[in-house]
Amino acid sequence: MSDPREITGLKAGQADIRRLLIIGAMARLSWAGRKPPVQGSWLSRMLAKKPRMLVAIALANKMARTIWAMLTKQEDYRDPALAMAA
Repeated sequence: MSDPREITGLKAGQADIRRLLIIGAMARLSWAGRKPPVQGSWLSRMLAKKPRMLVAIALANKMARTIWAMLTKQEDYRDPALAMAA
């Protein structure tokens, strides 16, 4: 049997930060109607086959992981498109 503390920690984290990340992801998806994502990108592939709310949650999760990596490595954001061009 698993530890009860482990079960309560499944949705651990700050709800306000999680909510802000989801709001930001939803804003990006609503903006996608005016300026679609690059064809073949992760976001365009997700939007083609998944519901919008699921894509928003996945995008928020991706943003959280990116932010965490930047904070732990003390690095600035590097745009993947610019990094591949260099």
